[in-house]
Amino acid sequence: MVGLGRMGGNMAERLRRHGHEVVGYDRDRNVSDVGSLEELVEKLDPPRAVWVMVPSGKPTDDVIETLAGALQPGDVIIDGGNTFFRDSQRHAEDLSARGVHFVDVGTSGGVWGLQEGYCLMAGGDERDIAHLRPIFDALAQPDGWAHVGPVGTGHYTKMVHNGIEYGLMQAYAEGYELLTASDLDIDTDAAFKVWQKGSVVRSWLLDLLVLALDGDPGLASFKGYASDSGEGRWTVNEAVRLAVPLPVISAALFARFESRKEISPAMQVISALRSQFGGHSEQAIERRPAEKVAHAEGKVTPG
Repeated sequence: MVGLGRMGGNMAERLRRHGHEVVGYDRDRNVSDVGSLEELVEKLDPPRAVWVMVPSGKPTDDVIETLAGALQPGDVIIDGGNTFFRDSQRHAEDLSARGVHFVDVGTSGGVWGLQEGYCLMAGGDERDIAHLRPIFDALAQPDGWAHVGPVGTGHYTKMVHNGIEYGLMQAYAEGYELLTASDLDIDTDAAFKVWQKGSVVRSWLLDLLVLALDGDPGLASFKGYASDSGEGRWTVNEAVRLAVPLPVISAALFARFESRKEISPAMQVISALRSQFGGHSEQAIERRPAEKVAHAEGKVTPG
């Protein structure tokens, strides 16, 4: 397992609990089992399976390039991060020339995955998927993983999944803001809690929001700043390319841009939900002027 942060560390632990031998590498020497990617490869018996859980873009590119030089034909790299699907297709093509296999796995479950299990969306060759099945079975909830198609489809599916997530969170957030704005003296926290019982809008996201409200009634400690990690933009871009109308997801993405201007109750909900399921600590961050400029220029940090 390469990358032992919020997701990768818990995934490595869940695999170990299911009887798998895991060698972990992280730039943080305090949590890493080995000192380098090359040492990690040396400690694995062929055919090797290396799961990459690092931020998308250059960090993933760099890790895969280093691994490609150390692995042997027949080994497989699994990218479980939020990589752009076109990059996954490129990685597979580059690696195939070296005889190294590649599988892209959209991974959902956040910081709760260790306890609850993950949802996995795998893209790749049928033989590679069959070889990796014991790993997927260990990581996922029962019936919680699927082979969704060839290389690229795992990350494409996760991209759309995250776009839907944007829309769902935004709907809860807008409902929360409307309830708090009412002049009828509504107990907004009580309203959201009762929706957990028998309502057609009940969901795990609603449960997480109620958990946040229990710990912080009124969400006063949340600044209402919500970053976007890339997948929302990619989803909207794909919708434009394919002429598919996505008014809800598009509006949810633009609302996150709006959140960077001032605090609103709706964006406090989004911030609280991101903290609950992903461990994002935006409410505790005092952004420096340079960081504000970076966000204004559209530079985002994958999460």
